[in-house]
Amino acid sequence: TMPHIDNNIKLDFKDVLLRPKRSTLKSRSEVDLLRSFTFRNSHQTYSGIPIIAANMDTVGTFEMAKVLCKFSLFTAIHKHYELEEWKEFAAQEPDCLQHLAASSGTGPSDFEQLEKILEALPQVRYICLDVANGYSEHFVQFLRDVRKRFPDHTIMAGNVVTGEMVEELILSGADIIKVGIGPGSVCTTRKKTGVGYPQLSAVLECADAAHGLNGHIISDGGCSCPGDVAKAFGAGADFVMLGGMLAGHTESGGELIERGGKKYKLFYGMSSDVAMKKYAGGVAEYRASEGRAVEVPFRGAVEHTLRDVLGGLRSTCTYVGAAKLKELSRRTTFIRVSPQGAPLFGAGD
Repeated sequence: TMPHIDNNIKLDFKDVLLRPKRSTLKSRSEVDLLRSFTFRNSHQTYSGIPIIAANMDTVGTFEMAKVLCKFSLFTAIHKHYELEEWKEFAAQEPDCLQHLAASSGTGPSDFEQLEKILEALPQVRYICLDVANGYSEHFVQFLRDVRKRFPDHTIMAGNVVTGEMVEELILSGADIIKVGIGPGSVCTTRKKTGVGYPQLSAVLECADAAHGLNGHIISDGGCSCPGDVAKAFGAGADFVMLGGMLAGHTESGGELIERGGKKYKLFYGMSSDVAMKKYAGGVAEYRASEGRAVEVPFRGAVEHTLRDVLGGLRSTCTYVGAAKLKELSRRTTFIRVSPQGAPLFGAGD
């Protein structure tokens, strides 16, 4: 039989703009970005601004978590911290623990480490199960095992990009599904494998599937500016996860490099050569690296970037007449466009 071709149009953030609508809001200061959720399987409740620092070792750091929790934002802590580092952080910043998740892959040592952390720190109520390919039966079984072991924890799991797999993961015990394959700025999965899905369409379809089962989703990857974050929420994402937008700051991991009078920080995908050498002794001979390393210009304290993102999001809400972030998806009409960017005068092409 011939390979199947889905001819329906699939869109990325760059392919749409939000249409403005009449609004009764006088100022963006009136917009409420806080959300509250009760999760389907853990029955736990969440309250905060649902933006998450990605569980990459250059972004999901304890230093990042300290700042993000002051803004009521969330951090998925990367899986490479030792238990002692967790305990030290918990002693210093006990109030932050409700705003972060402990991450794990599907390896046996990952599960042991996760158990140690969650047993030592019962205040940590979120688990982030993260693999590049959330479609494997092995991952689904691992999720079931984690759910059985931690019946009351809220589990984030992914990554997937289609409705039927969102449903399978929710029915197997996940509360929040991470959506996105290949959109990340340091992800090369699409080039290396030819696999992926335009992020806006993935969010639209996966949110629809999740919400039908009282589940939730995270739009993970593809945001390069505050407008993209707004588009992800407008498309129905409950949470938006940021990697590259939070890289290159004082609180980000990665060494500070100085060259030619300018400062940079290293940012890399967790499947990149750099990460593999750091944690696994190198890229195994049967696989290809699916991430790249880039030097991001140093951007100083992350709080300036956070204010920029939150300010942009409030402004979006005022343009479409949403008094609360919760209302944004109901007020959203997307217009298809050729990718937009205002020309910079005098800058050539």
